[in-house]
Amino acid sequence: MLDKDKILVTLSQVNDPELHRSLTDLKMVRDVKIQDGKVDVTIALTVPNCPLKVQIESDVRAAIAALPEVKQVAVNLTSMTEEERKAVLGEAKEGAAAPYNHIRRVVAVMSGKGGVGKSLVTGLLATALAREGYRVGVLDADITGPSIPTLFGLHGPPEPGPVGIRPLQSRIGIKVISMNFLLENEDTPVIWRGPLIGRAITQLWGDVMWGDLDYLLVDLPPGTSDASLTTMQSLPVNGIVMVTTPQGLASMVVRKAVHMAQAVNTPIVGVVENMAYFVCPDTGKRHFIFGPSHVSEVMLTAGAPLLAQLPIDPQVSALCDAGDVEQVTLVEIPALLEAFIQAMPLMINRPT
Repeated sequence: MLDKDKILVTLSQVNDPELHRSLTDLKMVRDVKIQDGKVDVTIALTVPNCPLKVQIESDVRAAIAALPEVKQVAVNLTSMTEEERKAVLGEAKEGAAAPYNHIRRVVAVMSGKGGVGKSLVTGLLATALAREGYRVGVLDADITGPSIPTLFGLHGPPEPGPVGIRPLQSRIGIKVISMNFLLENEDTPVIWRGPLIGRAITQLWGDVMWGDLDYLLVDLPPGTSDASLTTMQSLPVNGIVMVTTPQGLASMVVRKAVHMAQAVNTPIVGVVENMAYFVCPDTGKRHFIFGPSHVSEVMLTAGAPLLAQLPIDPQVSALCDAGDVEQVTLVEIPALLEAFIQAMPLMINRPT
């Protein structure tokens, strides 16, 4: 016999896609009416304008419609009050989102020197992974000099979620968070001392609802100071991609970052040499504008393989300035992606 208890038992098998708890456990099922095989149910979303409300409505409708006695289903959506949400989820606390996140690999993109293209490598890797079907996020840990928002053409502010803030999503679905999204004016400088910057990084980790990710790429600021140290000691970093350029000076400074990573026992999984050469469009000849490569010295110090050597390409700069890093096409990217996945594989096969 079709009754309210049967509907509640059915909905206890439907989970909130962000919180991974059943709708009944979260007290989201507010009203159930049954008449002549028609079921009318009201679901209270944890927050207004929930971006996953369509999925929740669809899951509820499908679950109820699967019952043999049901002829028609109507799903009404409302939202919890602040008091109701607190009663179910508790008071909002720093790091409250972390228990609801399931991130399989955290990879930091690092270099001891500024201007070598860490953010570009982060953007290219994230894009290549996402186009292969991996679930990808980017955490912009360069608090005082963020480049990631510009590369992806994203602007804040982020939307609040039930236990934290939601990252913005790029055109192809990469989840992105940056301190710049939280500023009232994007041009406002963040003039903070090291401890505050370190705390901001841990908050971007623990207060953001990343959800289920295969890879979270962390774009680090240059240098070997508080920000990098906080990331490697406070976040579960599985490995580091080290970025350098051909100049001897750059490789020397990058080797400092390598020694730092080794000092805190964070493995370096590979090296990327950016701006390695320029291909003349008229002749196809490679020109080594910054002189002979010193990447072998970085690889030797790091004990890590070369993932890729990326060229200087004016079209790449133009696309990045326009917020279209996801449209960058370089012949080197497939090999970079393959080498990265081999160096930083998931522990089990990714879902299809």
